[in-house]
Amino acid sequence: MGNCIICGTPVDGEICQSHEEDAVFEFRGTTASQLTPDRYYRGTVDGYADFGVFVDIGDHVTGLLHRSELDQRLESLDWEPGDDVFVQVLDVRDNGNVDLGWSIRQREREFRGKLIETADDEYRPEELEDDADGASADANESSAETTTETTDESESSTETPDESPAATSDGSDQELTDDRAAKAGELQAAPEDTEPESEPETESVDDGQPAAAEAAGTVTSGGSVATESAAASTPATDDAADAEPESESEPALKRTTIESIENKVGSVVRLEGEITGVRQTSGPTVFELRDETGTVECAAFEEAGVRAYPDVELEDVVALEGEVERHHGDLQVETESLDILEGEDEQTIVDRLESAIEREARPADVALLADHEAVAAVEDEVADAATAIRRAVMEARPVVVRHGATADGYVAGAAIERAVLPLIREKHTREDAEYHYFERRPLDGRVYDMDAATSDVTSMLEARDRHGEQLPLVVLVDAGSTIESTDGYELLSLYDADSVVIDDSRADDEVGDAVDVAVAPSLAGADVTDVTSTALATNVAAHVNDDVRDDLEHLPAVSYWENTPEDYLELATEAGYDETGVSERREAIALEAYYQSYKDKRELVIDLLFGDDESARPRDGDLAAHVSEQFRDKLETELETARENLTVRGLDGVTVSVLDTDAFTHRYNFPTTILLLDALHRSERDRADPPYVTLGVGDDELHVRATEPVNVRDLGDAIAEAVPNGGVSVVGGRDGHVEFLPGARDAVREAALEALGETLA
Repeated sequence: MGNCIICGTPVDGEICQSHEEDAVFEFRGTTASQLTPDRYYRGTVDGYADFGVFVDIGDHVTGLLHRSELDQRLESLDWEPGDDVFVQVLDVRDNGNVDLGWSIRQREREFRGKLIETADDEYRPEELEDDADGASADANESSAETTTETTDESESSTETPDESPAATSDGSDQELTDDRAAKAGELQAAPEDTEPESEPETESVDDGQPAAAEAAGTVTSGGSVATESAAASTPATDDAADAEPESESEPALKRTTIESIENKVGSVVRLEGEITGVRQTSGPTVFELRDETGTVECAAFEEAGVRAYPDVELEDVVALEGEVERHHGDLQVETESLDILEGEDEQTIVDRLESAIEREARPADVALLADHEAVAAVEDEVADAATAIRRAVMEARPVVVRHGATADGYVAGAAIERAVLPLIREKHTREDAEYHYFERRPLDGRVYDMDAATSDVTSMLEARDRHGEQLPLVVLVDAGSTIESTDGYELLSLYDADSVVIDDSRADDEVGDAVDVAVAPSLAGADVTDVTSTALATNVAAHVNDDVRDDLEHLPAVSYWENTPEDYLELATEAGYDETGVSERREAIALEAYYQSYKDKRELVIDLLFGDDESARPRDGDLAAHVSEQFRDKLETELETARENLTVRGLDGVTVSVLDTDAFTHRYNFPTTILLLDALHRSERDRADPPYVTLGVGDDELHVRATEPVNVRDLGDAIAEAVPNGGVSVVGGRDGHVEFLPGARDAVREAALEALGETLA
């Protein structure tokens, strides 16, 4: 029975089950069957194949990290054969094949503990190393004692015991360890005919520098500390006494900004700012520090797995000194001192940070992409949303974009993503920062309900408690503007997480009060029939990052299935996208949005919308054209079936086509019910005189499309009054759909037809 190396819980072994994924294992077994699935292991890149990367786990086992498990393209990996990497063992097959998974943690210090796994058991590294190092340690100890005795004899021949400050209470010397000597620089040897320097002159201090030599301030050009042995052998003079205070009065390091440390690798710098992240690893404690120019990770070491500077927490204002280094391509500061600032010193830095944020976060002016009345109605809100997003990036807060799993939702979310990622790369020194500080999560539907909000809160609290991250800014795009989303926003607000909504729906006033910024033209009294969420989000994105404005100009046109405003078509044409290119991208995104709709599909969406990586396109032609052809084939097949099964009803001059969506659609195949009804309504309305209605009725949902505006909330109220025990409710506000109990299906359909006839006749 032992204790978990991370939480201390009594366990049979060295780690509890709940923390197995927080530790990294070094495998010293001989067969694949000795590996433990779900654990993370240190491995070595063996080589590449078309389908993935082969990784050696230990000396005797090789596994495959399949390209489908990567969070980036296989071609973009910068791993070379022989590189150390970290992977997760997903499965060990009966034939001995090992399936590996991606680990976002690619440095040992990002894990909370390290263990060695053998064929029989698991061990702490020091347990196995103690036996191997025992003989060597004994030899070193014997050598050290001999050296001490020789030194003592030499000192006793020239000094009386009272005059020898080198003698400690136990008669032994305190010497720099090899690693601290290397850190401080190689000490210059004293001449043989000079007495050895007194021992306090070489005592080791916390930052690894010899204490007295540091006080003397004598450093060689190579960074090594030069001892003044000649001065130590003679009585102190008045000049020497005067020199010491002069050394102590030397000015401290001048402050360096984070954006300039790239040119100071190998130098000791002083940084001042706010702590925005604290992460304990199996080695050092990693603090993330933000100043007015960017953020950087600072590693502080107490001892393996022990929290350094335990009084320093998130949002503390600090002064930090340390050496700038590179670790696996990332800039990092090896912390030598870290002090919490208070009073005037603290306020000076707070004011500096706030002034920089205010100056940089808000766009200098607002220049909309096109002359569009609905967007112009929320011009101020566009600026406010851009400011909130830029501010989150500058404050090192993650930005989480939630959007509908539709073509409009994906394109709108991608517009925000396109603007934010370069800012994150600019502000953070970590090469993988964009995967830590930006996340795009599609929503099931257009409501930010408690399920989605609970998922977000759970993720952000786990990131805060396990990785020391700040709470995110949650941005709702193409969703979340109706009263059904307020419960989700209230949950976020309980944790002081900010929220922004960007939506073309007819929004509810309650949402404007529940979020920090609402970019919803209907709240400003504007007509929303000719605006999409992408048109709004793209204007926000252009003000988040003006450098990508040209990349975004074709996106509004992509989001319109019909009646695209002329100004947006012109922008797309000027950007090099003709009408065919625009429609192909819209259809391709609509198809890909359906598959694995819970994933962001970042790289694929980028290729479809922006064509960043020509090598990733199919060999037989343009990627968007290739995918859109599949879209049209699948949609047309379903439309033919739907048309054959429409029931047409005439109600006082209103033509209503009713489709039983459960009986005559493939519910779990593309296209979705909503996409099919949209396309069906567009294709059939021109054959009948207006007003024309397409009504989709399933087992428990009713969707309506009409040539005249229909308030679905009013329709739901009428149905509920006619079918009081049908469990009738409206989801998604005036543009949403009606839900009901399956047993009330026929009654709900007839009540809906009657209400539509009365409303539109």
